[in-house]
Amino acid sequence: MEIKKKYSNGEVTVVWQPSKCIHSAICFKNLPTVFDPKKRPWITLEQEETKNIVEQIKACPSGALSYFMNDENNQESQVLENTIVEVLANGPLLIYGNLKVKDKDGNETMKSQTTAFCRCGASKNKPYCDGSHVKIAFEG
Repeated sequence: MEIKKKYSNGEVTVVWQPSKCIHSAICFKNLPTVFDPKKRPWITLEQEETKNIVEQIKACPSGALSYFMNDENNQESQVLENTIVEVLANGPLLIYGNLKVKDKDGNETMKSQTTAFCRCGASKNKPYCDGSHVKIAFEG
């Protein structure tokens, strides 16, 4: 069973799925008042405005972080009407939006928010990025 941890400030609930995290560090570099990997719990929402928390979660390249507004009947967020593709320098291919991923065996998985696809070829979680590009000093 996949682990999902939830953190709430009463207005928004942040959902963290550690198995999806590629440790890009974008969350705590850009919003250290909320995300601090040296603390337990590492996510604390009380020191930041909800809109800033939501914007930072939308920037998560792996989709390990998601959110839902507590007044939306606990529906995890679906973001963006349009799909956006971004190539990160020396990193993964990021797809923002809702998409269906079909694996080599024909199994389909629905993805929303941000999905990071491996470009370096070293990921042990293909087609998804697992952060291996950093270890192998991928350039691209």
